[in-house]
Amino acid sequence: MKIIYGTGNKDKIAEIKKLFDNHNIKAQILSLKDIGFNEDIDENGTTFEENSMIKAQAVKQFCNKKNINEIIITDDAGLCVDGLNGAPGVHSARYAGDHAPQSVTLNKLMNEMKNLHEEKRNAQFVCVLTALLPDGETIIAKGITKGKISEKIGTMGGLTFCPVFIPEGTNRVMNDLTDEEKEETHREKAFKELIKKLNIK
Repeated sequence: MKIIYGTGNKDKIAEIKKLFDNHNIKAQILSLKDIGFNEDIDENGTTFEENSMIKAQAVKQFCNKKNINEIIITDDAGLCVDGLNGAPGVHSARYAGDHAPQSVTLNKLMNEMKNLHEEKRNAQFVCVLTALLPDGETIIAKGITKGKISEKIGTMGGLTFCPVFIPEGTNRVMNDLTDEEKEETHREKAFKELIKKLNIK
């Protein structure tokens, strides 16, 4: 079985391969680079669902032209902070501008949250996966990790907002947790739901 995953990011492809392996599903995961897709996609949706679907449909149109007929999976994900009315939300990847360094993005978030009370620091990571099947069926899955934003930046690296996100049930930011302390990520939760709905083995 071949699956086209809507990214050119090697690390994300490796993560998805690992998730399939963990579920004992034998699948060849193709990136956008593997199928020759290098177009810019205008992610102008107002929700994660809309942006994930925009990506999926763009890849599907390309595949139709090239007579490629495989399962297509795309995602959109980000951080939603209660006290910022759900921001950065769908703009998480470009919150401080395109290709902004992690430190710049986190400093912007910290600055915007400096006067927020404790209850306003609640936040959640969200991931929405969209699968377009060769028979035309569309399947959508969503994963959420709840937590709050810390008052200072922890260990840098990893996903952009992991140095400031404290998952529910812990008292340290995600980057400072051991592998044993970490629960499933929002992407893993969405992926598990998608596998169930796809009913593939």
